[in-house]
Amino acid sequence: MDYPSKVLSKAVEEIAGLPGIGKKSALRLALHLLRQPVSQGISLGSSIQALVTEIKYCKECHNFSDSDVCDICRDHKRTDDLLCVVEDVRDVMAIENTGKFRGKYLVLGGKISPMEGIGPSQLRIGSLEKKLLSGTIKELIFALSATMEGDTTAYYIYKKFKTFPIVFSSIARGISVGDELEYADEISLGRSIVNRTVYNEAG
Repeated sequence: MDYPSKVLSKAVEEIAGLPGIGKKSALRLALHLLRQPVSQGISLGSSIQALVTEIKYCKECHNFSDSDVCDICRDHKRTDDLLCVVEDVRDVMAIENTGKFRGKYLVLGGKISPMEGIGPSQLRIGSLEKKLLSGTIKELIFALSATMEGDTTAYYIYKKFKTFPIVFSSIARGISVGDELEYADEISLGRSIVNRTVYNEAG
């Protein structure tokens, strides 16, 4: 498609690079922005710039944060002996929205998937080991996707750390097999956290 402006063309190209947005949708969004007050476009641009330059990863749990340690890890009202292991930051958001969990988190950054070339070394297993070696963790909860990759990841972690004096548990399978955690509804996810079960090698 020919554009009357190189600036417009570049904007459409950049917007179309976002997931799920094609060239036509990108053009509609760009034209929408041009119809809005200049201040709105500048505010959007500033927010995006701040998003990619200012957001940090919490050094304790690897959640997104505005500072070196996130609000959850700094919250003294949350119990330090309960650790929930998740794949992604979106899973933390999903669990937090249930209001049913008052422990801390560890974001692995993915799950073991040989088909995608992701092994244990690509995950934050070292950070998890450091937390377990601290001696403060009494229960480790697997809140991983109900998929073969999620089960493989939980099994690997269990086998690696099963000699530690902690309880291993897993969220109840009110979450359908094959489901990603972030897409579960809040009521089902909340119940699965509350009704978690002891984890063993049989899953």
